[in-house]
Amino acid sequence: MEIPVFLYLGLIFLAALIAKKTTEQFKIPEVTGYVLAGVALGVSLFGILNDTVVEDLSALSTVALGIIAFIIGVELRLDVIKKLGRSVLLIVIFECLGAFAIVYTVLMLVFPGNPSQSLLLASVASATAPAATIAVIKQYRAKGPLTSTIIAVVGIDDAMALIIYVFASSIVKAQLTGGEAHFISIIGATLLSIAESLALGAFSAFLFKQVLVRLRGNEYVLLFLAAVIMALLGLSEMLGVSELLSIMTFGCVLVNISPAIAKKGTVNIENYSPVFLAAFFILGGAHLNLRLLGQIGVMGLIYFAARAVGKMGGASLGAVLGKAQPQVKKFIGFTLLPQVGVALALALSISKEFTKPVYGSAGMEMATTIINILLFTTIITEIIGPLLTRFALHRAGEAAPELND
Repeated sequence: MEIPVFLYLGLIFLAALIAKKTTEQFKIPEVTGYVLAGVALGVSLFGILNDTVVEDLSALSTVALGIIAFIIGVELRLDVIKKLGRSVLLIVIFECLGAFAIVYTVLMLVFPGNPSQSLLLASVASATAPAATIAVIKQYRAKGPLTSTIIAVVGIDDAMALIIYVFASSIVKAQLTGGEAHFISIIGATLLSIAESLALGAFSAFLFKQVLVRLRGNEYVLLFLAAVIMALLGLSEMLGVSELLSIMTFGCVLVNISPAIAKKGTVNIENYSPVFLAAFFILGGAHLNLRLLGQIGVMGLIYFAARAVGKMGGASLGAVLGKAQPQVKKFIGFTLLPQVGVALALALSISKEFTKPVYGSAGMEMATTIINILLFTTIITEIIGPLLTRFALHRAGEAAPELND
């Protein structure tokens, strides 16, 4: 007899409750507990949340990413970013390119026989997933220069990582098919995709404001906000543009043209976001198959270490060159390791694209290796990353006083 999907949902939320209570007792980020619960329920241990179930529940993860994107967007106030100055832009540039350059260089030195595989892994290494970091910030109610910088960096990071990946994947496709990489076409397509995401989000923000000024009450705000976020998720998928970028733009434009309405939206959505976020991280943990560790081997460990060095070193260098505040220089690198979400989406994209017959057995083998490495390392970063983010926020003194132990 087929098990109804609602039983799986009940199990997920029960696991989330137990994980939250356990993490409170051990004083660790609840995100780490959710991911570990997902690992236990997934194919690595009990096998309850198998690949089919996770795929059936993927809509929950998509909605959670939409909520995270909105929360990031409404934190991107222009007056705050101006105070932070050029340091934010330099941090993003150096942490993205640092991870890309170091991962590619190290993999080519150790495994020189497969430049295409190294290039794709390096491009995905540039991505930083905002979900875990933002969840930790919310849990510890952190405020201050480091917190503001983190939010701005993880918001902009998504766009830059996407650009790097589009370039890299286009070059690899040309290499596998024996064609040429037409950089002008690649640049044009990438810029068009970004422009569409920005335009979609900005238009939605102006529409949202025009409708809400005629309506009163929190229920109207919540219902229309849900409608807009769902519509942006659907339209972005139809147009083939970044859902995260379009929804982040929606939140960013909204908070800068109407802070009062944006605040109402944030207050309302935060009442419901814990449900979706808990499910998101548990389903993310369920993706990990520990039995693949033997196949991943040395390459996976090297990728993980090289990316960590590139991210942490690049972010710190950008903060120094940008003359950021002392606590930002010291701790920004510790907050950028998580990679599930954007990287997982890119990993699935690689698996889908490069297993096509046109890329032959080389493409199939490369895609299999890459997705195994990324599934393993992204989940590991979701366990380690929140702990490092908590450490950084506490050491910087930006966690809420009663939580800053």
